[in-house]
Amino acid sequence: MSGVALAVEVVVVFFLALFLLHRYGDFRKQYRMVLFATLLAWFLCFLIVFIIPLDVSTTIYNQCKTDNQVHQVAIKTINHDNSSNSSVFPTQRVPKTCQKPWSYIPDGILPVFWRVVYWTSQFLTWLLIPFMQSYARSGAFSISGKIKTALIENAIYYGTYLLIFCSLLIYVAVTLKLHLTWSGLRTIGITAANTWGLFLLVLLLGYGLVEIPRSYWRASCHGQLLAKTYFKAAKLMTEKVDAEENLEDVMEDVKTVSETIKYNHPLRKCIDTILKKVIYAVQRHNRTQVQWQILLDEAFHLEDVAKNETSSTHKFVHSFPSAEPPGWMSKYLYTPTVEWYWECVLRRWCYRVLAVVLCAFSAAVVWSECTFFSTQPVLSLFAVFIQLAERDYNYVYIEMACFVTIFFLCYCVYSTVFRIRVFNYYYLAPHHQTDAYSLQFSGMLFCRLTPPLCLNFLGVIHMDCTISHQNRQQTAYTSIMGSMQVLSFIANGFYIYYPMLIVLLCIATYFSLGTRCLNLLGFQQFVGENDLTSDLVDEGRELIRRERRKRQRTEDGESRRREWRERYSEQRERYGGRNRSVYSELKETDGSGTDTGRAQSRRDRSDKAELLQDVEPLDFTGEEPLETDNRRSAGGHYLSTSASRARIFDDV
Repeated sequence: MSGVALAVEVVVVFFLALFLLHRYGDFRKQYRMVLFATLLAWFLCFLIVFIIPLDVSTTIYNQCKTDNQVHQVAIKTINHDNSSNSSVFPTQRVPKTCQKPWSYIPDGILPVFWRVVYWTSQFLTWLLIPFMQSYARSGAFSISGKIKTALIENAIYYGTYLLIFCSLLIYVAVTLKLHLTWSGLRTIGITAANTWGLFLLVLLLGYGLVEIPRSYWRASCHGQLLAKTYFKAAKLMTEKVDAEENLEDVMEDVKTVSETIKYNHPLRKCIDTILKKVIYAVQRHNRTQVQWQILLDEAFHLEDVAKNETSSTHKFVHSFPSAEPPGWMSKYLYTPTVEWYWECVLRRWCYRVLAVVLCAFSAAVVWSECTFFSTQPVLSLFAVFIQLAERDYNYVYIEMACFVTIFFLCYCVYSTVFRIRVFNYYYLAPHHQTDAYSLQFSGMLFCRLTPPLCLNFLGVIHMDCTISHQNRQQTAYTSIMGSMQVLSFIANGFYIYYPMLIVLLCIATYFSLGTRCLNLLGFQQFVGENDLTSDLVDEGRELIRRERRKRQRTEDGESRRREWRERYSEQRERYGGRNRSVYSELKETDGSGTDTGRAQSRRDRSDKAELLQDVEPLDFTGEEPLETDNRRSAGGHYLSTSASRARIFDDV
């Protein structure tokens, strides 16, 4: 099994990153380079998270082997010293049994693997993705002009960073009397990047640890969830109207410029480029349209749940059933009865149980972040769990505990990244509605947040010797970071005490201080007891009612047209079948006349002429007949069938 687990996780993580990119990006419209850079950034970050548990179990196994070797050497030394004294019996000790984990990765693979993954992610987040963002925002009309603009912007940006970094480096070197080497400079660079990432990580984690359990608890409260949906509808309608007006203004300006500069003008190429680049306004308009339809479906569903809660039949009834025929799952598994019990009874209790479990996890994380520096006694809960499993070398439990813990931390941080919105500058919208700049920005954030997140996790479970100060073997991941003791005030100060700030952030998030401050500044936020919130909820409720009536009228019109088409098709088939039977009889009559006499032929021709009167005339001009009700004439012949065919439309 050596290396198989690593290969399997690489494949799984790749498809996970590809699935998320397909959900938020647009493979058909966005540039391939943007999609590739974002996919690579997400893939590397998710890969680090998934491989860390394997690194922990492999390190514990290597520590066991190292302890056995040390004990053997110590026993040999003691026996050698006691061999001179015959009265002392040789010391013998049975070494510990070191069971190899099922996911063991051979020596030498993980260090190379971590170096490639880490430095590739740092190259993406500090060089390639910022350059691509500047290139995409450039207003130049040529590739060389865009590259020049991107180089100048990044040179100014990183030149400022480099100047500040060099100044601080010189100050620290002079103050602490450091002897800097290339390895020391590399460690300082890694420490600086991780410090910046840890600063942002604690802010996002403090928000996610409270907001995620609370969001699931609120999802179980149907009334509050429906009120928040109405609030979102009112806000989204305002954004939708703004997007439509902005698109109209942009298209009008572009049209005016396009009509001014003719096709033979030297600047016509630039105008064509502008016409191709009116992407932002169109994408924002399309995004609001898609989000509006999704929000309408969600609101209609919540209103249906409210109506079905009082149903005595215990069968879920949709206001707008799907036009597609039900599949086998809807017929046999997810029937209307099962759907009623899930939506009206079980769903809320499942969400509440999940919210309680997540709340317990959040409390454990907050406690461990505040106490992980204590090694005697061990106060970090996650460190206690890992050490108990390490005594029995239960590698499956170790890997599962590590994976669940780091997955919960990543979920709190990454979900916050997916939720936050900085005006229209950064916004990750699902259903292929995220622009290229936001995709690149998210990839850059992930690459900066994931390394300090993993280091923080290793410190919480006491697998980072720099923080725990234990004499044990380092993981392959911490070994590539170098010794943080080069900057002891960061390793022994900032990395230990700054995560305690998470307590204050959790308290602020619990009382919604950030939301209230934004609401006071004029940014409309959903606050429970507030006049502005109540007004927006009422406005959203009225918008949903209006859209429901509009959709109902559309559904009724479609049903009437569908009924008319079915009725007309049946009558058309009936009249068509009648005419076909007449022609078939004519053919049979014509074929049988060859074997009869001349008298029989005359009778057949007279019958044929009579039957032809039932057929619509070939010189039909569409004019109305003189009589509205054509009956059989005195001679027994039908004059026309136009009136009977016209009666088909009497019910329309």
